[in-house]
Amino acid sequence: MARVPVLLIHSGGFTSRQWRKLAEKLAPTYDVSAPDLIGYGASGAWPDGAPFHFSGDVAHVAAKAATFGAPAHVVAHSYGGLIALHLARAHPERVRSLALFEPVAVGVLGEADEDARDDLARLDLTWKGGAWLEGFVDWWNGDGAWRALPEETRASMRTVGWKVFQEVASLVTDTATFESIRAPTLLLGGEQTPLAEKRMLARLAESIPGAEKRVFPGMGHMGPITHAAIVNDAIASWLDAQPR
Repeated sequence: MARVPVLLIHSGGFTSRQWRKLAEKLAPTYDVSAPDLIGYGASGAWPDGAPFHFSGDVAHVAAKAATFGAPAHVVAHSYGGLIALHLARAHPERVRSLALFEPVAVGVLGEADEDARDDLARLDLTWKGGAWLEGFVDWWNGDGAWRALPEETRASMRTVGWKVFQEVASLVTDTATFESIRAPTLLLGGEQTPLAEKRMLARLAESIPGAEKRVFPGMGHMGPITHAAIVNDAIASWLDAQPR
């Protein structure tokens, strides 16, 4: 019997190596694929100054999923989580289940979420190079988070900074909702993440039929990296519990 495919989608600013430990954990049981999104790693650099819309990454991932020959479990984080949601919405036949850590799905915020939208509005949408990256990282992780990163990490993020900015600039105008998704869905989050993301996770849990939500104490938006073992164990257990 062919092994069930698992598609791992990384966050913006990182590469498929983000999921290396999870891929190793799942490899004995599943057919694991972890592609680089456009502008990262093996996909090659995205040209500075060139426009980009997140729909390009949706098409990129959809093409990969089409090669599996069977629906895939899709695991994703942050920006990658938004890509996974759009994949499940547009191509439900390619998605067996979703396990998403804090997908950035702005379209699910409603009229009652003005406070969350105000929180999101603190994100600067004017490109300022490294200064924009610093504000972006600090918004997600708290003041001083950028300066606390190792210089090697900051240098790596600078090389993809324009692509990250374009991702953010396009996703904040997204109006998509995801009530049509019928794949079993696990929504994961950290207790210390920004209000806007907490609300997005809550709205997704309310709108996707049967979705399960788990929030980890002492964890922020970068939980899949800062607390990889805990998050990976939760995802692996979820996948193992799904029908074959």
